[in-house]
Amino acid sequence: MTGHVVALCGGVGGAKLAHGLVLALAPSELSVIVNTGDDFRHLGLYICPDLDSVLYALGGVADPVRGWGRADETWTFMEALKGLGGESWFQLGDRDLAVHVERSWRLAQGSTLTEVTAHLAQALGVAVRVLPMSDDPVRTRVLTVEGWLDFQEYFVHRQCRPAVRDFAFAGTEGAAPQADALAALERVDLRAIIICPSNPFVSIAPILALPGIRSAIQRAAAPVIAVTPIIGGKAIKGPAAKMMAELGLEASAAGVAARYADLIDGFVIDQEDAGSPPSAAVRIFSAATLMRTVADRLQLAQAVLQAADTLAL
Repeated sequence: MTGHVVALCGGVGGAKLAHGLVLALAPSELSVIVNTGDDFRHLGLYICPDLDSVLYALGGVADPVRGWGRADETWTFMEALKGLGGESWFQLGDRDLAVHVERSWRLAQGSTLTEVTAHLAQALGVAVRVLPMSDDPVRTRVLTVEGWLDFQEYFVHRQCRPAVRDFAFAGTEGAAPQADALAALERVDLRAIIICPSNPFVSIAPILALPGIRSAIQRAAAPVIAVTPIIGGKAIKGPAAKMMAELGLEASAAGVAARYADLIDGFVIDQEDAGSPPSAAVRIFSAATLMRTVADRLQLAQAVLQAADTLAL
């Protein structure tokens, strides 16, 4: 089946499936909308962790061992910074640092985040459209048992230790969704909208919180299908399962499916969970969702596209 595919993603799992979709589709057939709620300023630099994870994965330069940052990284800058007594809790590799400097410089010259992202994508050899969810700042905040924390303070500095009670996305009331991202969701030739296996609370929820995004997805004639970030009650990577348990939700694929129930037509679970599929009022598909290799990414992307095409029949 032909048509345009829109993927919503953030984080390492989302970036991996986005890479699989790049391998399965022509560049003109895919738009990737990326969470920017965890962007922040650090050491005077504008840092976009999810955008960079996606760009590095699609550009073939992501670190395959750590799962974040760039491959063949060096750490001279951080070592020198530590020697000066500087803040070193957020690790910036030398290659990664160059991206943050280039982004920060271009933003200071008046470029939009969309324009800078397109420049970086071209430099990294990424042919598909990678779109920040908004050019306006939206910042994820986490309510914990210790009070409100900025996302990177919670996620990196505090290593997700404080128990979670709620989330907020500061700035959404005045932020506009990126124009091309919203237009992609409203295309007449839309084949599918795919919610990648990203953390539903801090990678997907900020995108959905933007005015117009959720309603555009709900209006779309094309199938909307989500992929679980949880296998056997455990998050593939990151704190999604921990967050669900702390919020009193079922830490399972079923819990994620329930969270997306008003948006999706289909949900992809891992083969490990196929024996007890969610009882959600959506069509359930099973596939190998753990993406250890590039071949795994392509295989899952093909399975998700096939599921979406089945829903469209």
